[in-house]
Amino acid sequence: MSKLSSTSQVIIGVGIDTARYGHHVTFTNQDRTTALRGFTFLESRPGYQKLHDALKHLAAKHHNQVLFQVRLDAAGQYAANLEAFVRQLPFNVSFSVGEPKRNRDYKNAHYPKAKSDPIDSAACARFAVVEQPPHAPAAPPEFLELRDLVATLSAQSRQTTRCINQLHKLLARVFPELALIANNIAEQWVLELLRRYPTPARIAAARLSSLSQLPHVSPERALHLQQTARSTTGSFTGPFAENLVVQAVQSVCDSQKRETECLAWIELSLDSLPPGGHRHLISIPGIGPRTAAVLIAKIFSIDRFQRPEQLVSYFGVFPEVNSSGVDKTGAPVSRGQQRMSTRGCDLVRKMLWMAALTAIRFNPPIQALYARKLAARKPPSVALGHCMHKLLHQVFAIWKTNRPFDKCYSARTPPNPHAATPQSPPAPAPSTPTPMPADSRSQKNAAAGRTGVGPRRTAVTATASHLRTRKLSPVTDLNNPKIASPATAATPISNPTGLVDFADLRRRVSINQVLDHLGHFDHLTGSGSQRRGACPIHDKPGTAPKARHFSVNLERNLFRCLHPQCQAKGNALDLWAAVRQLPIHAAAIDLAKTFQVPLTSPQGVLPPPTTPVAPKTRISTSRST
Repeated sequence: MSKLSSTSQVIIGVGIDTARYGHHVTFTNQDRTTALRGFTFLESRPGYQKLHDALKHLAAKHHNQVLFQVRLDAAGQYAANLEAFVRQLPFNVSFSVGEPKRNRDYKNAHYPKAKSDPIDSAACARFAVVEQPPHAPAAPPEFLELRDLVATLSAQSRQTTRCINQLHKLLARVFPELALIANNIAEQWVLELLRRYPTPARIAAARLSSLSQLPHVSPERALHLQQTARSTTGSFTGPFAENLVVQAVQSVCDSQKRETECLAWIELSLDSLPPGGHRHLISIPGIGPRTAAVLIAKIFSIDRFQRPEQLVSYFGVFPEVNSSGVDKTGAPVSRGQQRMSTRGCDLVRKMLWMAALTAIRFNPPIQALYARKLAARKPPSVALGHCMHKLLHQVFAIWKTNRPFDKCYSARTPPNPHAATPQSPPAPAPSTPTPMPADSRSQKNAAAGRTGVGPRRTAVTATASHLRTRKLSPVTDLNNPKIASPATAATPISNPTGLVDFADLRRRVSINQVLDHLGHFDHLTGSGSQRRGACPIHDKPGTAPKARHFSVNLERNLFRCLHPQCQAKGNALDLWAAVRQLPIHAAAIDLAKTFQVPLTSPQGVLPPPTTPVAPKTRISTSRST
C-alpha cells in the first residue's frame, strides 16, 4: 500500500503525462539524471503491470530504500484510474497531481518550447524530485462519486441549453412572435402548446376552449395567441416545419427529464458524504441540497482556498469592465460600464442565482444587503449579483469553521480582550427604530445606501433586520489624525442593544486616525492623498523604513497591502480588525471604545460629504449568469 517514509535514502521522481489511450512515464534521480528509460504504457491492465514492474525494479536496485515522488499531469478524467492504481502500489509513494497551467509554465522554463509527451513527463519528474511537493491525501470515494454526477449534470445542462437554442432558431422562422408572448419558451405551457399545435396555422385553426385547457393559458392569453398566429410574419410553413418543431420540442423535454434525474441522483449522493464542514452548507438559508451538492463537488476541498475572495474568483462572481459593442438601442456601451464575469462554471452560477432569489427572502444578511443595493438605486439584477457574492462568503465561512449557519451571529457581541471599560457617563438611549411600511415600494424608498449623498437618508445595517431603519447622525470633519472632534471625543460608549452602525463608525474614524494611533502615519511617504510605506499588519513601526508595499488613500479611506503573503485591503475598520486580529463585529466595538465614538448613531441629519465621493460603476448582470 502507498505510504510515506521520512527515512528514505533515495528519492526518485516519477513524472507521468496522461492521455486518453495511454500515458508516458519518466524516471529521474535526485541529481536530475535518468534513473530508468521512460516508456509509454496503455490504459489497460497489462499497461499498469508494466509500470508496476518498472517501479519494482528500481526499488530492488536500491534495496527497497527508495521514495517515489509521483507527479501526474492530469488531463481531464484520464488520470482517475491511474491515480487509484498508484495509490495502491506496495511502495513508498508520495503522490501529487499538478495543475495543467502550472506544469506547462514549469516545462517552458526548463525545457524546449515544444509539446510532446516525453518532455511533459520529464518536467513533471523534475518538479517532483526538485520541489518535492507534499503528499496529496486520497479523497473519499463518496466525493469522487458526487463529482462524477455533477460533471454529468453540468454536461446535461449544457445540452438542455443547446436544445433550447435550436428551438429558438427554428421558431424565429416559424412563429417569431411567440418569443414576445412567452418570457421563456422552455416553460411547460409553451412546450405543451407547440407539441399539440406546432405551427401558427394549427394554433389559428384550434378552438379557444382547447387552447384555454392548456396549463397557465387563460382565455385572454389563448385569444391573444390565436390573433397573433393569424397575423404572423413566419416564412417557414408546411408539414416539414411541423415535424421539425415537434422534434425540437421533444429534444428539450427529454433533456430536461434527464437533467431532473441527475439532480435526484445528486441529492442521494449528498446524503452519503462523510462528516465535515461541507455538511453544514444546507443550513444557509437559500442553499438547498442540490446547490450544496454542486458547490461541494466543484470546490471539493475548501483548503484549496485561503481567502473567500479566491472562492469568488474561482466561480467568476465578480464584475468586469465591458466597453465593447452597442446596447439594444444601438448606442455604444459607455466607458467603464461593468457586467458580471463570464468565467467559472455555468451550472454553479445558475444555481447561485436561484439561491440568491431565495436568500433575499429568508437570509437576514442577504436581505439587508439586497435592501441597501436597491436603496442605492442599483438594478435588481445587479443587487442579486452582490447577493451571490455574499452567499459565497457565507459558504467559505461555514465550511472553514465547520459550524452551521446562525442568523443571529451578526447581532452578537463577541468577547473582546483588547477592549477596556471606559470611565465616562452612559450615553443616552438610542432612538427606537421605525418599522418600514409593508408596501414593497415604500421599503425600497425607506432603505438607504452608504454613499452619504443627499441631505436626509436612512441606513439599513446588516446587524439589524432589513425591515428597520435608522437616521444617520451628523458627521464631523475627522481628516486630521492629530485633532479629534470635541463632539466625537466626548461621546460616551453605550451599546445595550448589541447593534453596530458600521457606516457611521467608518465616517467618524478615518484611516489616517487609525494609522496615527498605530504609529505608522509618520512613517508613510508622499505628500498627497496617496501614501506608501510599511504595512501595519505584518511590519512593526520603524522596522522597515524603506518598505513601500502598503498603499493608503487618505481621501477615500482605503488601504491595500501589495505584499504577496498579506494581500490585505479594505477600509479603516478592516485595517483595525486585521491588526487586532479580531472579527469585524468585535473590531468595531474595540475601535469605538478606543476613539470614544458611539456604536449606534442617534437621529439626525447627514450633511453633505466633506470629501468628493468617487462615482460608482454600474455592474450589469443577466439572469443567464
